[in-house]
Amino acid sequence: MITGSCLCGGVAYRITGALQPIQLCHCQQCRKAQGTPFVSNIPVLRSQLELLRGTDLLKEYSASEGKGRVFCIHCGSPLYSHRFNDPTVIRLRAGTLDQNLASRPAFHAYTDSAANWWLINDDLPQYAQAAPTTSEK
Repeated sequence: MITGSCLCGGVAYRITGALQPIQLCHCQQCRKAQGTPFVSNIPVLRSQLELLRGTDLLKEYSASEGKGRVFCIHCGSPLYSHRFNDPTVIRLRAGTLDQNLASRPAFHAYTDSAANWWLINDDLPQYAQAAPTTSEK
């Protein structure tokens, strides 16, 4: 079983099923939303996410058209984001998971706007903008 929570523990969740590879996004919005040089996202089917507690602590903010970012109103922890045109998938913040992960990063996206003070020092694929979809790879 895969579980996770926000910093204060007010929001807790469980994920059913195996986790997809981690996606590292370097876009400016993700950097600002996380306060870090990139965000570590894991795509998860919404049907695989079960909120165990804290539904009343969830708040959503939309910084860009068509995308919502969900966080805990008590501690501010970012939990996931989602696109309004695809309600079946969320992008879970890997740092909120409780366990060690078998999933590993798969690629870096939006590297054209990456922080100049953080060097990407791995051999993962890098995409200047969004990563190609599975059908485009």
